[in-house]
Amino acid sequence: MPRGKHVLGIRPGKHLFGTVKVGEKGQIVIPKEAREHFGIHSGDTLLVLGDDKSGLIITRPEVMHDLALKILMQMDDSNDEKQEG
Repeated sequence: MPRGKHVLGIRPGKHLFGTVKVGEKGQIVIPKEAREHFGIHSGDTLLVLGDDKSGLIITRPEVMHDLALKILMQMDDSNDEKQEG
């Protein structure tokens, strides 16, 4: 466990990888420890989501796959109900 995490009370399975700075072109560098832990390599595609209150989430697209399918199925169900009614 990297030094200092225990002081912040971070639970197992949760991680604090540090801070990043946004460069002139709007780019960030994902800390090496985070890339290694999550198996992120050069050329990988990541999904960036945003919420006005919570901020940004950067994740692999496949993490959102099941949620996206549920949303699309609900949209289909809603459209079917509109056509029937």
